[in-house]
Amino acid sequence: MLRALAVDDEKPSLEELLYLLKADPRVGSAEGAGDATEALRRINRALESGPDGPEAIDVVFLDIHMAGLDGLDLARLLTGFARPPLVVFVTAHEGFAVQAFDLKAVDYVLKPVRRERLAEAIRRAAQLRDTATATAPPIPVHEPDPDQIPVELGGVTRFVAVDDITHVEAQGDYARLHTPQGSHLVRIPLSTLEERWRARGFVRIHRRHLVALRHVGELRLDAGTVSVLVGPVELQVSRRHARELRDLLMRRTTG
Repeated sequence: MLRALAVDDEKPSLEELLYLLKADPRVGSAEGAGDATEALRRINRALESGPDGPEAIDVVFLDIHMAGLDGLDLARLLTGFARPPLVVFVTAHEGFAVQAFDLKAVDYVLKPVRRERLAEAIRRAAQLRDTATATAPPIPVHEPDPDQIPVELGGVTRFVAVDDITHVEAQGDYARLHTPQGSHLVRIPLSTLEERWRARGFVRIHRRHLVALRHVGELRLDAGTVSVLVGPVELQVSRRHARELRDLLMRRTTG
């Protein structure tokens, strides 16, 4: 059974596509995303979950013309992953077929979507998924998280390298990512980033802060209080996290 993600910034088109996907007996689950940035976040979770995990996605049914990051941009980003989901373009425009197949799209379905035409795209995706599952080597459980995180800036989607992030600050249901070039607000709880980036050297030092160990320049002890210097910024370390942080920093410097 295929696990599908449909991406379209026009709500009626998205709802129609989801209805048709769920009606096909080869589709086990179908979710929707209203733009490419939301879809990328969902795909990131799928890749972290692994091909057999509860968040896995087999195929993305992707519109091309969308505000901000468009479907072709998203498909290009997916080609950089070790085992990305399959892509089927679903669009009202005929003129992008060559670009779509250059990006190894499974199929190119024109709107308005006919049930039988979509069924053929689903058949192709299911066949390719089954072939890939039978021949692909297992993915190591220690595979790192994707190297970039999308952020919105003035209506433009940009991608911040995780390695450039010095520390993260909780702001309600949001998190502010700090880099030497500036800061960016993302709608992801701090607890989610803590779990997602633990393997990349991010550690909780306070209920409001994560720091990247690679960017910690100093550990300061003063009258029973502990703080760290991250670039020019000094951050307080809570008592419950102080010993773990010190041990991690010592192990990092001694190898």
